[in-house]
Order: sequence, then C-alpha cells, then structure tokens
Amino acid sequence: MLQSVSLFLFICLVAKPVSGSGNLWALLAAGSNEYYNYRHQADVCHAYQILHNNGIPDERIVVMMYDDIANNEQNPMKGKIINKPAGPDVYQGVPKDYTGKTVTAKNFLQILKGNKTAMAGIGSGKVIESGPDDYIFVNLVDHGAPGIFAFPEDELYQNDLMKVLEEMHNNKRYKQMVIYMEACESGSMFDKIPTDWNIYVTTAANPYESSYACYYDGKAGEVYLGDVYSIKWMEDIDQNGTNSQSLDKQYDIVKALTTTSHVMQYGQMTFKDEFLKVFMGSGKFTPQAPGKVHPSGPRERLPRQQLCSLLRCSYCISVKTDSQC
Repeated sequence: MLQSVSLFLFICLVAKPVSGSGNLWALLAAGSNEYYNYRHQADVCHAYQILHNNGIPDERIVVMMYDDIANNEQNPMKGKIINKPAGPDVYQGVPKDYTGKTVTAKNFLQILKGNKTAMAGIGSGKVIESGPDDYIFVNLVDHGAPGIFAFPEDELYQNDLMKVLEEMHNNKRYKQMVIYMEACESGSMFDKIPTDWNIYVTTAANPYESSYACYYDGKAGEVYLGDVYSIKWMEDIDQNGTNSQSLDKQYDIVKALTTTSHVMQYGQMTFKDEFLKVFMGSGKFTPQAPGKVHPSGPRERLPRQQLCSLLRCSYCISVKTDSQC
C-alpha cells in the first residue's frame, strides 16, 4: 500500500511544475519532410523522449511531424530513428498527433492557441488547452529564412506568430512560456518580441546567419542525424537532467558549445533563473554519454523553390561536408 502511494506521489510531482500549481504543456514541431531532412524529425523525437521520461503525460504533449523517416525505404534501420551515431531509438512511443499534410503553419498556430474547434477532425485533434496557471514549452525545428520558419506545405511568418502569442498573452492562456527554435536566421522570428509577455526564447542562430546540422552517418543512409543547437541542449539534459539547472545556465552552456552559429536569447528575462524542470518536467534519469563532437557541420539551407526565391538565391540545399557535430 505504501509503495502504491509513493508511486502516485512521484507521478504527480513530475507532471507538475515545481514553481506553481499549473500543468505543463508542450508543442513539438518538425517542419520538414523527405529523408535528407532526417535530422529535424530526429530532433523532435528526442525532445519528446525527454519530456515523456520526465513525467509529462502524452495528453499534454502535442507532436507535429511528417512521419516519413522511420519507415522510409532509404532507412536501413526500419522503424527506428536515431539522433546520434549508434544512439538509441528515439522514435518508439512518439505520438502521431499530426502527420503528413496536417503538418502546416496554420494548424500549428491553431494548436498553440488551443482552438479545438479549428482542429476537430484533423489528426488527433489535440491542442494546447492551457490556462493562466500553466506552463508551455514549444520546440520548433526546420529550415528558416529572415522572418520565416518553414513547414512542408506552407510557411510560418514572424507577424503571424507574434499575433498568436500576443492573443495568448492577452487571454491569459499561460503563466510562462519557453520557446526553443532551430532554424537558419531563427533569431529573426523573435527579435521584436516584447519583454513583458512572460515568454522566454532561445534560437539556434541570430537573425542573419545559418544554423548547422551535425552527426553525418553513412550507416543511417548518408544523412545528418541532428542539428548542432538542438543536439547541444538535449545532450546537456541527457547528461545533467532538469532538476538543478536553470534556463539561463543551459543557455550559457549551449551558446558556448554551439560554435557554428550564435545562439540567442529573446523575450522576458525575469524568469530565466527558473529550473528547466519547471518547463520540461522532472524525473529520475540515467546520464547518457554525448556523441563524438566536432566544431562544424553543413550549412543548412532551404530546399524548396518558393523559399529560395524569398532568399533571392537559386541554389538552396544542405551542403555536404566531411565534418560532424
């Protein structure tokens, strides 16, 4: 009987933020498709495993990914996705909330602001049903351009994202929100965000530069398994957990380790001393060794002709190099 009570209390503790009485919610979105973009969905799957293992229940984690990697004919490890060479499978158990054609910028915004009516009959229908006491973690991973984050069928524009965040702030849809974005020029999505919306942001790059991929793996089908910034923040948690490290401390660590771009902070800084567990859950963990790290990777450029025209370039692809993360 005592063991059952202890287990119940542990589940309640890891599923609640330590600094308040609200719930934790998470929205994870990989905005690309096709096998050569393997790394984006791998990053998001890894992020899911961190949150899930830290006690956030699946009903409060929404995952958007095209889901064309694990069982792709080019994947020599059928049914699996890894995020570092010889790493564990991060695909198993990941919810398939929104896949294929449902992975759009329009749906992302409706999910984020909790519009169940708009998402009825689409994918799982899950949205971020948060309230004024709740905490939200958002992780976006894909290609980008100035003021743009790419999705397979459309684009997320800075102005549209800011309008939804302002609406959520005004309607008291959260207590505090943390956003991690991996994309080229990702700083341009948040360099104008107000500092009084209770939103803290870190990005893989400043508004004017590329972010970089890493962990090139011939055994996985000659693809990059991760992105430098994403790998750094997630491997930091894999090694050190979320219980005793603040948002700002992790920013300092990731900024120092990401030598291929300038990791940035935006938004409200008054709660950057909060521990990671407030936004990513808290649980027992076994430290994992990071992959072999090198200081460079390929330039991450946009694959789609429409975004190429917005960038005013005629040849936008990821440039293959011999370097790894």
